[in-house]
Amino acid sequence: NIAFHENSTVTFQHKKILRFVPELSSGSKDTTVVVPNIPLLTLSTQSKGLPRLVRMGLSLVLRTMKMQPFVKVTPEQLAFGYDDTLLTLAHRFFPRHRRPMSKMGLLIGRNGTINDVTTIFTGHSGMEDFGLMNRLNGLDRLPMWDRHPCDTLRASEGSFFPPRAFTGADEVTVWDKDLCRVLPLRYRGPTSKNGIAVDLYTPPEDVFADPSIRPENGCFCPGENGECPPSGLQNIAPCQYEAPVYLSFPHFYQADPNLLAAVEGLKPDQKKHETYFKIQPKLGVPLEAQVRVQMNLKVESAPGIQPVAKFPDIVFPIIWVEEGVADLTYEIRWWIYLATTFSDAAVPTLTYGLLCIGSILLIIAFARAYRDVLFSPENIERGKKTLRRGSSFIINGQHRLLILRDSYSLLESRAANAERIAGESATSSDPDPDV
Repeated sequence: NIAFHENSTVTFQHKKILRFVPELSSGSKDTTVVVPNIPLLTLSTQSKGLPRLVRMGLSLVLRTMKMQPFVKVTPEQLAFGYDDTLLTLAHRFFPRHRRPMSKMGLLIGRNGTINDVTTIFTGHSGMEDFGLMNRLNGLDRLPMWDRHPCDTLRASEGSFFPPRAFTGADEVTVWDKDLCRVLPLRYRGPTSKNGIAVDLYTPPEDVFADPSIRPENGCFCPGENGECPPSGLQNIAPCQYEAPVYLSFPHFYQADPNLLAAVEGLKPDQKKHETYFKIQPKLGVPLEAQVRVQMNLKVESAPGIQPVAKFPDIVFPIIWVEEGVADLTYEIRWWIYLATTFSDAAVPTLTYGLLCIGSILLIIAFARAYRDVLFSPENIERGKKTLRRGSSFIINGQHRLLILRDSYSLLESRAANAERIAGESATSSDPDPDV
């Protein structure tokens, strides 16, 4: 669904297909794993503000349904959906605009489906806008946030960026649907990828910081009270049917240490858990990129809800996902190499090489022209006369005598050859007297 427009923009849709790769996996896709019951924990947290009598009735219903805080599923079910009683009821009774999926799956609706309608600038009207989004699903702002700058849409969708060689900017922005926001990326320095020069970009260390540290994050705290999560967490409830879901970097990398202390087994590692982009500065094309995010569920104590009455207040890690491009195909890499690295060396080499060749050809042409003029019959005869007039110099020195004699002999020889050639030409042009 690609369509170009007169305002130097193009509209398109991505289609993603996910498949299981056994050789890159640590186990089978049918292995049984134990995970938190996300719909139940979401319901218990959201019921905190309900009247006591309502919560008691809800607890009775949940016990009757034999709901448990943890469920056993396979990795494939966790990713692409499994049947859940609470979601089935919610899908039936919720209003259409708030209706969740009928199944529970962290990646449900993302396999083999066509994504949002995206409109980006082609760069025809100016490279400073190249690759930036103009509209998302027909809107020029992000509807899930109601304040600036959180609702700003001026960002790349991840495929192209304004070339730094043109803009000189040290920060770019990218829209990430999982993060439910525009993510800033800061220039960290030059590096290379497959012999091609690239610039490394990573998010600022305080990108998910509390508004007291990063004021512009204040508009990511929805609700009447505007309560913000601890540093290192991004509230994505507006993109998750108002479920208490928070995103962070994997293993709470660069997050509040208290979040890490509440969970065992997490070991933040910059090399494994940092989001980064390697962008070619002249073309604005990422040669390598990895967006790494962790989905977390905020669970609050709900004493009145029996199945989860013993749960403490905790931000519970569910899963972390790495999405990006590890490498481009050989054909694409070759064309990028020709357009950047090879051209950087080829253009000056060809330029100066052609200048040298041109200079040599001009010198040869001038030398030949000078020789032809110098040794013409007229100049030779004129030289002989000059030498005769200057013969008095022979008496003055033996060295000059040798030069004059050698020169005279050379001119005499040239003159004889010229007269012989002229005589042959005259003979060949005489008519036959017998005719």
